[in-house]
Amino acid sequence: MVELAFSTNAYTEYELSEAVRRIADRGYAGAELLGDEPHAYFPAFGDADRRTLLDALADTGLAVSNINANTAMGYYDDAPPSSFFEPSVIRADDAAREWRVDYTRRAIDLAETVDAPAVCLATGRPLPGTPPEVAREYLHESLSEILDYAEERDVEVGIEFEPELLIENTEEALDLIDELDRDSLGINLDVGHAAVYGEDVPESIRASAGSITGLHLEDIVGGRRGKHYHRIPGEGDLDFRGIFDALDDIGYDGFATLELYTYPDEPDRAAREAYAELEEYV
Repeated sequence: MVELAFSTNAYTEYELSEAVRRIADRGYAGAELLGDEPHAYFPAFGDADRRTLLDALADTGLAVSNINANTAMGYYDDAPPSSFFEPSVIRADDAAREWRVDYTRRAIDLAETVDAPAVCLATGRPLPGTPPEVAREYLHESLSEILDYAEERDVEVGIEFEPELLIENTEEALDLIDELDRDSLGINLDVGHAAVYGEDVPESIRASAGSITGLHLEDIVGGRRGKHYHRIPGEGDLDFRGIFDALDDIGYDGFATLELYTYPDEPDRAAREAYAELEEYV
């Protein structure tokens, strides 16, 4: 059975343990943990932080659906208020690329600590001077290192595709999985990203059967003609009945995680209204 989780990346005005408690109070079975500032930016996330997090999880009984390691804004002294994928696993600079590989290893460590099934990772954009075919070579090298580490710890790695990134749609993600041929590599399927790219979201889900490590849910206005802006389910155009029917068709029984980082000033409302909109499907 699919269960609902909520990402702490909506609760950036709160400490991680408080975010976990608030998510539990809104009825969710799980929480996705933001692997970045202000929650679990790994170079600064120490033993005391882990103990506080584990206490909150034990007190609430929440499971952890995923460690979201897509961004690393804490890397920058003065990061702008938008998602950063740099330094990415396709960066031409060897030291920067290895920094991101090691960062992902630390996300895997946290997943092992909190018994999360997976971490998610975005590929980043090919930067000037790095053509896509070269970036893909870097991606293979980076993922091979990451997957070796993940498999020793029984953690899956889900590539989260997004328009304009090196891996930007379902077909490209599935091709990557075939190329690397590693059981621990899958897709963290964000339904809004599929919709903005122009995909039929239920068909994307069906095509990804057996490869989905996790799911991000949000609503989107306008589909391919719209903008990539995460909205509370019911405030956009996505067909959630069709989405959950497709999940049922493929026998998916993991978490569906609401990712509503676009509501930092009112995360409780976003969590409450999203749950009310989707609870009939789970």
